[in-house]
Amino acid sequence: MTGAASGIGRLVAQVIASEGGRLILWDIDAEGLRETADELATDPATYVVDLSSRTDIADAAARVLETEGAVDILINNAGIVSGKPILDIEDEAIERTFAVNTLALFWTTRAFLPAMIRQGSGHIVTIASAAGIAGTARMTDYCASKFAAVGFDDSLRMELKRLKHPIRTTVVCAFYISTGMFEGVRTRFSFLLPILTPEYATRRIVNAIRKRRQRLIMPRFVYAVYPVRLLPVSWYDAVMNFLGVTKGMDDFVGRTTK
Repeated sequence: MTGAASGIGRLVAQVIASEGGRLILWDIDAEGLRETADELATDPATYVVDLSSRTDIADAAARVLETEGAVDILINNAGIVSGKPILDIEDEAIERTFAVNTLALFWTTRAFLPAMIRQGSGHIVTIASAAGIAGTARMTDYCASKFAAVGFDDSLRMELKRLKHPIRTTVVCAFYISTGMFEGVRTRFSFLLPILTPEYATRRIVNAIRKRRQRLIMPRFVYAVYPVRLLPVSWYDAVMNFLGVTKGMDDFVGRTTK
């Protein structure tokens, strides 16, 4: 699993470990990765990996395959957000967003999928976002990267079926989760679009993986985006504005650095 040093990644690792799962954890944050490993009921294999680097991913994947063998479940969880208007985002930040949130999906999948195919089973989980279903202000790079992640899962699922490979896929699209990554975000109608607790989101994600669900969207109100998209663009924008979606990032702070 990528992005295991904090947030949802750490919590999902804790649940899987408590159920006896053998974990291989990746993150660029060496200290956070050690903290995650120390908290687990099992002894995981940990790798400090820069998910924005194709070479780093390839090298780490080769070491995993050599020492651990084929993985049964690949959870692409790592993600970053800038939270700035398009003209304020540094060029390097835009490129890093796509490197971590989108391109890393290709590099990890291409690294571990062949062994899954050879063993005749596997499961690829993409932690995308509700921001991959509906765009919003101050998240052009993040939303675009997550729209790509949703499309990646959609196409990968159909490709695997078309090629008759017995590999399952799951995509997770959640509204804001209060892990600190989106510190400062707000919602206008919390009974429709609540900011999710990490514990709730983790339970739903692990359950979706366990049941091999192909798609998990939470909260369920996010499904409303699909029919609303059939409206004229100006009406769609008005609905998103009324729901407060377009203003949710106005007070964004983000996770503070240790």
